[in-house]
Amino acid sequence: MFDITALGEILIDFTPSGTNGMGMPLYTQNPGGAPANVLAQSALLGSRTAFIGKVGQDSFGTFLRSVMERNGIDTRALVTSEEVHTTLAFVQLDACGDRSFSFYRNPGADILLRESEVDYELIRQSHIFHFGSLSLTDEPARSATVAAVHAARGSGCLISYDPNYRPPLWPSQDAARTAMLKLLPLADILKLSEEELTLLTGETGLDTGTAALAVQGPALILISLAERGAYFRRGALCGLVPAFQVDTVDTTGAGDAFLGAILHRLRHKTLEEIRRLGEEELREIVRFGNAAGGLATAAKGAIPAMPTLERILSLQG
Repeated sequence: MFDITALGEILIDFTPSGTNGMGMPLYTQNPGGAPANVLAQSALLGSRTAFIGKVGQDSFGTFLRSVMERNGIDTRALVTSEEVHTTLAFVQLDACGDRSFSFYRNPGADILLRESEVDYELIRQSHIFHFGSLSLTDEPARSATVAAVHAARGSGCLISYDPNYRPPLWPSQDAARTAMLKLLPLADILKLSEEELTLLTGETGLDTGTAALAVQGPALILISLAERGAYFRRGALCGLVPAFQVDTVDTTGAGDAFLGAILHRLRHKTLEEIRRLGEEELREIVRFGNAAGGLATAAKGAIPAMPTLERILSLQG
């Protein structure tokens, strides 16, 4: 059995790395992609993880496969495309370390994953199935994702969903909202940012927004709030868990580290056990996620910045 299997994008994040002698920007080749980042954090903490996705038959694809394997992620379901190259993203950072993205993905290998290429047996062997919304932007990956989610539901997996909104990858906000909401009723664990909460519900309040989402099915809703921490809702139980103070360098992958750490803590729980989580235990789990997410901002890149258990426990004190 696998603790967590994720489906979605695995790509190269080119992250700013200073300038050369002529003042031209330099970029570092970092492995990235939200579902892969989540798995990397969970695997680093001890979860048994596997990835379903697609890369190009190029040096970037070879690099990404090796990175996942070095990080303890099973790659038996990582398919290689002979048609297009591995997806690339260039990350821009502002003075606070907050990032924006420019994608080279029209097409990119990740969106060419087909239903027939999904390893459904791997899904049946998993306790948690995780996916994001970037694999819903284009066909055939959209149909492959929908088929995989339904297979996971049919197999009794816990389903984790991150409606990871990247505006450049969608034709409009309405198109993004429609696609993201379609699979929401199948999710047991839902992780969003404040921006995504407002996009999906039209609400700006954490209480009202998460309440509107909870009636659609998710047992546990998590809202990442950057330097303010994280908000949770489990039924009528909700609250804010403060962040840890760290020296932020790059926020890329922070939300994925947060979710990966929380999924690791939930990997042995059933859906009923999650629905019955008490406030003290739930706050402690979210606090653990906050520590992981905070530490991930203290270094550049996503997967390379994921913290170890020892660092997380040290920060928690």
